[in-house]
Amino acid sequence: MNRQSQIKMTPEERHKFLTDKARTMMLCTIDKDGFPHAVAMAYMVKDGCVYMTSFRKAQKVVNARRNPKVAVMVETGTAYNELKGVMIRGRCEVIDDADEVWKIMREIRAFQEGGTPAPASAIVQERAKKRAVLKITPEKITSWDHSKLPPDTY
Repeated sequence: MNRQSQIKMTPEERHKFLTDKARTMMLCTIDKDGFPHAVAMAYMVKDGCVYMTSFRKAQKVVNARRNPKVAVMVETGTAYNELKGVMIRGRCEVIDDADEVWKIMREIRAFQEGGTPAPASAIVQERAKKRAVLKITPEKITSWDHSKLPPDTY
């Protein structure tokens, strides 16, 4: 068995990692010159997709509109045998509808805080008018959990 097969997470382990362990993931888009643009983002996972919100004029949103191919990554651990992570490559849909943005903003906040969506707030609803949702649909998922390796191999 090769090392990649040894450390790969099951779909259930990936889901648990993304929903229980991490709250920030790195979003990588491609800028107009073809360079990666990487930023840390709050997120939520729902129905197999990753959701984030940002200002509509933010560089990451501009990049995703131009080129919907993106990657996101979460990793935890400090020592080699503690490293766990998930990288998702997929297509990013930019959603501008203010009502949908407001709804998802509330859901992301609830996910981040580990609870149910906050009550409707006029302030948050007003902010939603300037924001967009980034909905990432996975096309390829890679994962690693180095704690699965035998201690004498690292």
